[in-house]
Amino acid sequence: VQLQASGGGLVQAGGSLRLSCAASGRTAGSYAVGWFRQAPGKEREFVGAFGWSGPRTKYVDYADSVKGRFTISRDNTEPTCYLQLNSLRPEDTAVYYCVAVPRTTVVFRPSRSPAEYGIWGQGTQVTVSS
Repeated sequence: VQLQASGGGLVQAGGSLRLSCAASGRTAGSYAVGWFRQAPGKEREFVGAFGWSGPRTKYVDYADSVKGRFTISRDNTEPTCYLQLNSLRPEDTAVYYCVAVPRTTVVFRPSRSPAEYGIWGQGTQVTVSS
């Protein structure tokens, strides 16, 4: 599976952006997808990712820093994941990466560690001006 992120750009504080992550290659099978970000001079930070609380019950785990402002969704017809960023702040400035990891269990809790995700997109820059 390969991931291609897009949609980044420059936006003023309080504005919005929508990032997309398109999957290609061997997309058959179930994957947990999510997003990380990395600001200059900082480590990669968990933004959010899908998990499953049952065979078909999905949910999204969000970092506290973005909860209520960011929304992760999936397109059920195309292998695409989205990250809607609202009420953006200068501290949200970072390169945003979409990630994926195979779902290995029926109840699947997404990891917040970047080391647990073996599939990464190339990243898209989001810059928020004050």
